[in-house]
Amino acid sequence: MKNDHSNSTSSQRARIADYLMENICATTVELRDILDVMHPAGRIKELKAKGWQILTIKEDHPTACGKLHRVGKYVLIKAPKLRKV
Repeated sequence: MKNDHSNSTSSQRARIADYLMENICATTVELRDILDVMHPAGRIKELKAKGWQILTIKEDHPTACGKLHRVGKYVLIKAPKLRKV
């Protein structure tokens, strides 16, 4: 995974794309904590618009303080042949 931690939307999309290619799935909490993407749902929507097939599943996930929150779990189904991010 690239180590680009710019706050631009294209950099955030690239980090998510790389992460999903390596790990197949990620939750909203993971994308915020690990990749520093504050609005993962928006970046996922943008990737989908660029041809990425990503399934969104809602699940309960504990935060660092132990509270359960309903968050998205994003599962990579298929990346486009030309990886557009």
